[in-house]
Amino acid sequence: MNPHLTLRLRRPSARTLRRAALPAVLAVLLPVLAAGLALRLEYVGDPSGAGADRGRNAVWLGHAWVDGERGSAELAELAREVRGSGTRDLYVHTGPLEFDGRLDAGLYPGARDMIRRLHTALPGVRVQAWLGQVLSHDGSEGLRLDDPATRARVEAGAAQVLAAGFDGVHLDLEPMYSDDRDFLTLLDSVHRLTAARGVPLSVATHQIDPLPSLHTVGGTLFGHPKWWSQRYFGEVARRVDQVAMMTYDTALPLESLYGGYVAQQTALALEVTPADTDLLVGLPGYHTDSWGHHAAAETVAAAVRGARLGLARQAPARERFGLALYVDFAATPADWAAYRSAWSGG
Repeated sequence: MNPHLTLRLRRPSARTLRRAALPAVLAVLLPVLAAGLALRLEYVGDPSGAGADRGRNAVWLGHAWVDGERGSAELAELAREVRGSGTRDLYVHTGPLEFDGRLDAGLYPGARDMIRRLHTALPGVRVQAWLGQVLSHDGSEGLRLDDPATRARVEAGAAQVLAAGFDGVHLDLEPMYSDDRDFLTLLDSVHRLTAARGVPLSVATHQIDPLPSLHTVGGTLFGHPKWWSQRYFGEVARRVDQVAMMTYDTALPLESLYGGYVAQQTALALEVTPADTDLLVGLPGYHTDSWGHHAAAETVAAAVRGARLGLARQAPARERFGLALYVDFAATPADWAAYRSAWSGG
């Protein structure tokens, strides 16, 4: 080797680095921009093709309605907000269930009187018991549906609230992984109970994969089952009388993107929900801000428009369809106004 020959290492210039980085940046940005454009286009159109209100809407109500905190004044205010809105169901928080599946009857001492007063103020409205709990995953604290005894106690809790005078059972168990067979087993047993009593079983559901198998990616990366496969959503819907899809906490930053997402979710759900099952689209009537929920973007008005657009495109003649407002104690006057007038505008 020639001792006078020296290998000189040259530092890449800033221009070279920029050129090298550009493909990587584009590889990330282009799919994001394409997805954003697709959602924005979902929000374009005429929602009036969805037709008129089917009279199958719902509202989630907080626990204060069954523990004696809500009196005549609050009932009169609720009746004013609900009357004329096409509301058929009120999901009244009656739990939570214990981690072993039991329901403490001491949690709802004023239920029977509340149900009577709601029936008087809002004739024809069904008052369903909203039963929920956090689910255990990988040893975490919570309800374990893989335990047959726990499932049996949940079913017993459903019988318990029906004996207390409720008009139906609304289950909200989260976070629920897609393809959970134990949940389907629970739904089969509880539905046999409610069907024998002639009352509805409804369930709050996760959203549907906006892209194929996204629930697998989401569960792996974040440890939280944000989405279900479309097939699993359909399996759940076939086992109940009513599904209420929780179409919020999407992390989308713009109202138009969120509305487009709701339109897409509505269409996906309509494809697999049986004609004899009510499909309700959840409306975000709450205003806490976090990384997963931007209140300025996730509005009731945007969700209403998105749901109607999805219905107009996918199944405009479907009768068993409605909207569900979450939740009474956080909804603003503007939220209630958007809910009440949901089917009156274009």
